Amino acid sequence: MQALEGAAAVMMEQPVGDTEAMTTEAASSDALLPVLLPNVGKEAEIDGADGARFDEMRGLLAAIRRLESIVEEETAALATGKKVDFDDFSARKSRSMLEFVRLMRARMHLGSEVEITEEIQRLREKLERNRSILEMHYDAVREVATIIVRAIKDAESDGTYTGRTTQDGK
Repeated sequence: MQALEGAAAVMMEQPVGDTEAMTTEAASSDALLPVLLPNVGKEAEIDGADGARFDEMRGLLAAIRRLESIVEEETAALATGKKVDFDDFSARKSRSMLEFVRLMRARMHLGSEVEITEEIQRLREKLERNRSILEMHYDAVREVATIIVRAIKDAESDGTYTGRTTQDGK
């Protein structure tokens, strides 16, 4: 009985981190004492999963913010009347949107995260404002193009094939 108590005391005095050594010693001495071992692996997996989830969130948020930045830059340039390189903005937005969509598909489980939902909502609002300003510029370009086409037709035409009413201004 004293030998068993002594073995239990030795086991209690050992640090918890050395769980492999405890199980090996117990097996070699044929001790029949129940030993409760902490499941360190499970805690590490949970911490690792949380860390991986945090990294995924950080990556997705960074992609959303990059896209937001490009959209804001284009919207500001259009609103202030600066010269806009539409090809450059289009290419940058396309690449950024592709990155965002791929990350979102791979990390659908993050769609319920509040921070990501808020960022996506802000992005949606910025994209809507950008679309509205682009549409306004597109309409203006179309009107100017219509005026130019009409002026070219009028300049090239000698009135031979137009009706008498258009020549007289009626």
